[in-house]
Amino acid sequence: QEQLMESGGGSVQAGGSLRLSCAASGYNYMPHCMAWFRQAPGKEREGVATIYTGTDTWYHADVKGRFTISQDSAKNTVELQMNSLQPEDTAMYYCAADLKSWWDCKNTVLPGSDVHFANRGQGTQVTVSA
Repeated sequence: QEQLMESGGGSVQAGGSLRLSCAASGYNYMPHCMAWFRQAPGKEREGVATIYTGTDTWYHADVKGRFTISQDSAKNTVELQMNSLQPEDTAMYYCAADLKSWWDCKNTVLPGSDVHFANRGQGTQVTVSA
């Protein structure tokens, strides 16, 4: 059974850093597109960062320059390094995976994107205090 499990969330003060990790199990190979989403209470889900075949990366405009997504195919993990965190980054963060096209993977981080992912983890909470 294909599963995704996130870890690394927590509480930090504004300006701090956190590193999220997503462990993929049950996959014969890593899906083409791996993504990090987030959803805050009362807000729509948004794509934060995506990585395609472990190489091409894209970021939501609000996190570009602060967050970095990376993939270790040997370990079947995807990580999200989050620096200069702000209170507005507070949300539940989810890892997701799917055999998406390059264009769908890229467009996942656009505001209002409705690209659907077949598999998603349970999420890890990130809370940033002012």
